[in-house]
Amino acid sequence: MDTTLFWIFASIATFVVGASKGGVPGIGILAVPILAQVISPVVAAGLLLPLYVISDLYGLWLYRKDFDLWNIKIMVFAATIGIGIGWATAQFNSDDLVKLIVGAIGVWYSVDLYLKSKKKEVEAKPADVPRGLFWGTIAGFTSFVAHAGGIPFQMYVLPQRLTKMKYAGTSTIAFAIINALKLPPYWFLGQINLISLEKCLYLVPMALFGAWAGFKLTKILPEGPFFKAVEIALLLVSLKLIYDALVHML
Repeated sequence: MDTTLFWIFASIATFVVGASKGGVPGIGILAVPILAQVISPVVAAGLLLPLYVISDLYGLWLYRKDFDLWNIKIMVFAATIGIGIGWATAQFNSDDLVKLIVGAIGVWYSVDLYLKSKKKEVEAKPADVPRGLFWGTIAGFTSFVAHAGGIPFQMYVLPQRLTKMKYAGTSTIAFAIINALKLPPYWFLGQINLISLEKCLYLVPMALFGAWAGFKLTKILPEGPFFKAVEIALLLVSLKLIYDALVHML
């Protein structure tokens, strides 16, 4: 795990983690797939979680005035259930299964974005408890397995058409709480340990830089070419993860 290739991929994944906490929508899901190219996705998830938590602290300060409290309450409550399910079923999550889950989530997200782009404008949906509990539980589970809770979160929140900054703040604060809730089970499962924490120390500056850069990008970048590039990268990485998992399993 100490090869030059590992540190290159780890640095890129860590920057992505930070950028997602700075408010760049959709980019966070790339972190585990990127690092899973050189190490186990289970190990990658454990290594990245403390970096998510550290970036969350910066994000909490950045978005301390921009958030929707009702959405946060619904999503955190439901996500806690999903985290419990993820912890209870952790023994069944092999590397190949996690690769399939992460890859499938990425492809699902890409297809959903494409289909939404073909639809005409629809009226904004208000926040509601039933949908929030459903998507929040899925968000908690996928976040526990591979830090991929952003997809179900977006399925629930995007139709509400919050302002860009309020959406970013709601996402950042909700997942700051969710990530903190994941720390104890990750430690008890051995996904976080003294060795992984030592590596995290070297990556903290990149996480903080990513959070700062993400905040700046969220404010100034048009939501066109940049996010299209993120979507294409996500689809390609996700397809590769599915391919690698199927080849090994078959």
